[in-house]
Amino acid sequence: MNIGLTGGIATGKSTVSQMLVKRGAVLIDADVIAREVMEPGHPVLSAVQKRFGAAVINEDGTLNRKKLGEIVFSDPEERKALNDITHPAIRAEMRKRMADYEAAQPERLVVVDIPLLYESGLETLFEQVMVVYVPREIQLSRLMQRDDLTLEQAEARIRAQMDIERKKERADILIDNSLGMDKTESQIEDFWRNKGLL
Repeated sequence: MNIGLTGGIATGKSTVSQMLVKRGAVLIDADVIAREVMEPGHPVLSAVQKRFGAAVINEDGTLNRKKLGEIVFSDPEERKALNDITHPAIRAEMRKRMADYEAAQPERLVVVDIPLLYESGLETLFEQVMVVYVPREIQLSRLMQRDDLTLEQAEARIRAQMDIERKKERADILIDNSLGMDKTESQIEDFWRNKGLL
């Protein structure tokens, strides 16, 4: 069985994914794959450098994430250009890992953590989609604190994603992560038990 795991920035997807892993799920993290394709020597990083210029590359050949972030979070066209370069490679690797895990361990739950799952139209890849939800004001506050951002910067990043309320409406499984860790844990426990995964 597989599920897609999504939510909004700073809603707590990582916390929820770790709760699932602790219970025996296998995790494929699209953000980890996204970092891997941006490693020096990878063709995707070369394509990013070609498109956005040498300013997005540090002296040691690694990606300057801050510089690239400044470019893509302030301009939807630039963000689309980046996605057009990175998404095909990320999706191909994600599909490969899903197939490998499901073939090797068919009894285990495969969880694929994809921040932009709905935005990328990937829900059809999964049996169900789990959305990790917090109200927007909590999301904003957590993001500012976590990433040391101004209100303006945090709002720009949240606006770059589909509204969390729309994701909530589309969820097959909703985890409300605004009620404290114990409540989140008990929702995951209920999901696990209902799926007969214990």
